[in-house]
Amino acid sequence: MTFMRSEALEAPEAVARFLTINQAALEELGARLRLAPPPAVLTSARGSSDHAAGYFKYLTEILAGIPCASIGASVVSVYGARLQAKGCVAVTISQSGQSPDIVALQHALREAGALTVALVNDDSSPVAVNADICLALNAGAEVSVAATKSFIVSLAAGAAIVAHWTGEPGLIAAVQDLPERLSAASRIAWPDFTRLARTAESFYVLGRGPSLPIAGEMALKLKETCAIHAEAYSLAEVMHGPLELMGQDFPVFAFTPGDRSLESNRLALARLRKTGASILNAGPDGLAFAATGDPMLDPISMIQTAYLAIESLALSRGRDPDRPRHLKKVTHTL
Repeated sequence: MTFMRSEALEAPEAVARFLTINQAALEELGARLRLAPPPAVLTSARGSSDHAAGYFKYLTEILAGIPCASIGASVVSVYGARLQAKGCVAVTISQSGQSPDIVALQHALREAGALTVALVNDDSSPVAVNADICLALNAGAEVSVAATKSFIVSLAAGAAIVAHWTGEPGLIAAVQDLPERLSAASRIAWPDFTRLARTAESFYVLGRGPSLPIAGEMALKLKETCAIHAEAYSLAEVMHGPLELMGQDFPVFAFTPGDRSLESNRLALARLRKTGASILNAGPDGLAFAATGDPMLDPISMIQTAYLAIESLALSRGRDPDRPRHLKKVTHTL
């Protein structure tokens, strides 16, 4: 068994551990945000963690109604900008918590008056110890270069923050039930996906709203582990320039959870199929997935299944998903 697979299979337990350890801190943060809603939420992250930040952005804007934006770390670390962030909440998401640019941005936002929150796997890292509030992911060590369980815990952490912020009982219950639903997702296989992508050189991964960052994460993992030139697009944006590349047998995978985007996504997929493309989707009328009890959380269970499908695909293409040729587990950027 590869490290990628074994670590992905640990995600349900890791999410349960995160929720248990951070229960009191999540409740306290949620109450604080309800009492004094910030004018904006700012996120800082790289790679897979930035996709988790994108998912958190959609939940924050849709469910809490507060604008949420990703801040490029280089505006501080390279360009020396002085940001105005008084009263904002600054959320840093990182597996290692060590990259110098992420550390510098967190420090600058705290100095500018933001409440800094860290979602980090290494609770002894600079990002963790310098945050006002650290919600340690507690995902455990990851050996595979391809992050899996730490990403899934990051998604669950963002969902938990928004759930306790809004105080919506159904969403809180769905978050608490995530470990069980992720276990169910681990038992679902997508052999049709392996057949679709086994010989692919280019690939589109599509989503919309909370599922768009999940599409980005899947595209990243296809690059990392399978050396497939995969690109992620919104099911709306793909109708513009990217549509021109589609044609007979062009492989496309879409995340279409049963949220308010479902009907428009169905119409979009119908149009894409007219190009002759080979299209699969995960959703109520597509490949099986483990429903979570709230469609806003379904992308989390979908990526659990997708990770295992990608690992199988990498092996079928003769690649080691744990050891990409040019990548390292911790990347330091300025």
